[in-house]
Amino acid sequence: MENFKPTKYTLQCIATGREFDDTGWILDDAECKTPSLVRANYASKQLNLKSDDYGFYKFCDWLPVKRILKGSSASVTYKSEALAKHLGLSNLWITLNGYAPRRGIKMTTCSFKETEAYSVCARMDEREERVLVVASAGNTARAFARVCSDNNIKLLLAVPTDNLDALWFTEPINDCVKLIACEKGGDYFDAINLSNMALKSHKFYAEGGAKNIARRDGMGTTVLSAVTTIGRIPDYYFQAVGSGTGAIAAWEANMRLIEDGRYGNNLMKLIVSQNAPFVPIYDAWRADSREMLAYDAKKARRDAELIDAKVLSNRRPPYTFAGGLYDALKATNGDVVVATNAQARRAGKLFKDLEGIDIHPAPAVALASLIKMVESGSIDKDACIMLNITGAGEEAAKQNRELFYLKPIKTFPLNATVDDVVNYVETLF
Repeated sequence: MENFKPTKYTLQCIATGREFDDTGWILDDAECKTPSLVRANYASKQLNLKSDDYGFYKFCDWLPVKRILKGSSASVTYKSEALAKHLGLSNLWITLNGYAPRRGIKMTTCSFKETEAYSVCARMDEREERVLVVASAGNTARAFARVCSDNNIKLLLAVPTDNLDALWFTEPINDCVKLIACEKGGDYFDAINLSNMALKSHKFYAEGGAKNIARRDGMGTTVLSAVTTIGRIPDYYFQAVGSGTGAIAAWEANMRLIEDGRYGNNLMKLIVSQNAPFVPIYDAWRADSREMLAYDAKKARRDAELIDAKVLSNRRPPYTFAGGLYDALKATNGDVVVATNAQARRAGKLFKDLEGIDIHPAPAVALASLIKMVESGSIDKDACIMLNITGAGEEAAKQNRELFYLKPIKTFPLNATVDDVVNYVETLF
């Protein structure tokens, strides 16, 4: 690892095809007139895996990283036996993200959001003096807090008060990480709004969400794990989504693997899941609308309160952009499926009973969707299926350990002004 050199790549605007160099923290193409994601084109067209000693960075050929940070763990993929037999599936593969030492994975925050954080933070210039800003519904904040704390990177988090119980840690968090919150009753969209106000100060800069190639390509390593383990590109990809960034990442990784040439040329059918009653992506997809449909703010907040999988409550997902979720679903002949809290709870219990690992509500939603498709006969039982378990093992991670909770240093009302926020956050670092 001492001989690691920054990954070589260029950027390409999806809407126009224009290719250009990454001259810094570029999140979009300044010359493009329409909303569009940019994508990384890596110099290495075939993926050469590094040793497991690299952790998450074993996939660094296809990550836009300048350095390797300490403490990472890569996703692990294995062929299911008990769950597959129960569902009557002959070729079900589970990509596990979480804390499960017996499966060889130790993501201490128990979430695949670590794949985002280790990639995004390794894309940063070590000389950067501004403070990174991340808005989150919970798991992303936990992952970025842990990675930034361990690697002494300045970070400002914005999280809804109702989701603060997600900010648990097995070790104290370094003072370089600060948390602000929006008041009780606010949702993920309100946290994003709070972070955007902080970003009016020149002392801070945006992580970028789905626009950040490092976030998407970090999440795409789940597919790289699956394909290099299975030896082929799966037929189906199942994941629960709030923003859909992970599904976009899966599609992009799939296209790189086709170009690699060693794993087949099929596009996985993306099956993304939402937790009812919070289903804006499902509603837009069912209407075959590239634009998100109107969603009353009060109803959205109420629906977000009702779902178990709080991390799926994104009102403004990257759905409409060129290269966004709508395009990913269209390109892969994908679909959006809905699961209720009750269906997800049953699925989560089933997974623990059969696979021996507790899973978060979001992947339980994904499993519930797979179960629904199996029961309806709408999936070939011999198809090669990748089930992305995006968070797992929390019970094991917490067992016999003292827990530390990150508390907000200030909670802002939903009607806070830009001046209120900027004047306060500028004093923090």
